[in-house]
Amino acid sequence: MSNLKEKLAAKIEAHRPRTVKLLKEYGDTKVGEVTIAQVIGGMRGIKSLTTDISYLDPMEGIRFRGYTIPEVLEKLPKVPGAEMPYVEGFFYLLLTGDIPNDDEVAAVAEEFNARKKVPQYVFKMLRAMPEDSHPMVMFSAAILSMQRESKFAKEYAEGLNKFDAWKPTYEDAMDLVAKLPEIAAFIYRYKYKDDAIIEGDPNLDMGGNFAHMMGIDKPYDDVARMYFLLHSDHESGNVSAHTGHLVASALSDMYYSMSAMVNGLAGPLHGLANQEVLRWIQGVMDKMDNKVPTEEEMKKFVWDTLNSGQVIPGFGHAVLRKTDPRYSTQRDFCVKHLPNDPIFEYVNVLYNVVPDILVEHGHAKNPWPNVDAQSGVIQWHYGLKEYDFYTVLFAVGRALGVAANIVWDRALGYALERPKSLTTDMLEKIAGIK
Repeated sequence: MSNLKEKLAAKIEAHRPRTVKLLKEYGDTKVGEVTIAQVIGGMRGIKSLTTDISYLDPMEGIRFRGYTIPEVLEKLPKVPGAEMPYVEGFFYLLLTGDIPNDDEVAAVAEEFNARKKVPQYVFKMLRAMPEDSHPMVMFSAAILSMQRESKFAKEYAEGLNKFDAWKPTYEDAMDLVAKLPEIAAFIYRYKYKDDAIIEGDPNLDMGGNFAHMMGIDKPYDDVARMYFLLHSDHESGNVSAHTGHLVASALSDMYYSMSAMVNGLAGPLHGLANQEVLRWIQGVMDKMDNKVPTEEEMKKFVWDTLNSGQVIPGFGHAVLRKTDPRYSTQRDFCVKHLPNDPIFEYVNVLYNVVPDILVEHGHAKNPWPNVDAQSGVIQWHYGLKEYDFYTVLFAVGRALGVAANIVWDRALGYALERPKSLTTDMLEKIAGIK
């Protein structure tokens, strides 16, 4: 076993008694109450899932294994000469909860390099798809096509001890996560760059190699590292993370589960938000003849937009009650690397005026910008101007968190997910409606 797998095995053995004790001794303890609005409204806010990988704090934003985003960026080992941490070290943190040292990061990077070669049949399949296939369809299909490679599926068919199920699941996670950057880059180059495929460089880390295969110069390698890290996980209840968890709860292997995760992420109400925000900002620029507005001019535009019944996309969040730290991290990058980018200049003015207006308007619980208000701007600046591909980038990052969660789901023997449904008649009786 690799050092990472050995450490993970020790962590799992130490954690299992906690879950067993909660179930046996405290299984009947109530966690909360459910309202009819929550039953009908998509189960929003119902406390019914467990994950130790990440937690969304309303005031501090997402915490990965207890660490805030600024803490993660500060503590994780960084690629030499780069601003951002290794993605490999971040995955180590998600799996174990520990900050890795340089040697441990190097070991994960070496392991990913040994696993990252994508089977040729995947590329043949992608080339056989219709030319107008959406890149997310291609990405999901590529993942699903590799199901035959699943070590979990093979061992399960031969008879697998429940307590050992996490081990082949871990192998599948490492195999799949290592391959995703090459698949994503292939789809981009094949679909948008006349099939001019760039082979990977085994001497580069995951973020650096992805930028290399995309054909985008520095500092896009840091953009990739930052983007994958920030989009990796967001508790277990969002559509993509929950879909991966739900499918895996049926003991479907990592390939089935991750393909399903991608399909959930592709929905307009989930992963498309960043491109929708960018499209809206570019529409604002057109209306203003690409002249950077003063704050007073932007205030008038924002008020006119709100008074017409429209919203300002990229602001507000269902849980957060302050500026999304994922936004702040990307904003800091923009201030340093692209302060004069025309789109960022618009984003900057919006950042300065929108929150106060939303507070005065009175309809926003959280008037602060979220991650989607910034992320598309950076991709556009570095030449990645194909909107439809943005969600593929999101999916590569989200796979890190979903894979870590599924490994732990297996390790702790979480049950098949099967909530109970009620009829409308039943709800009406509960509500006292005659």
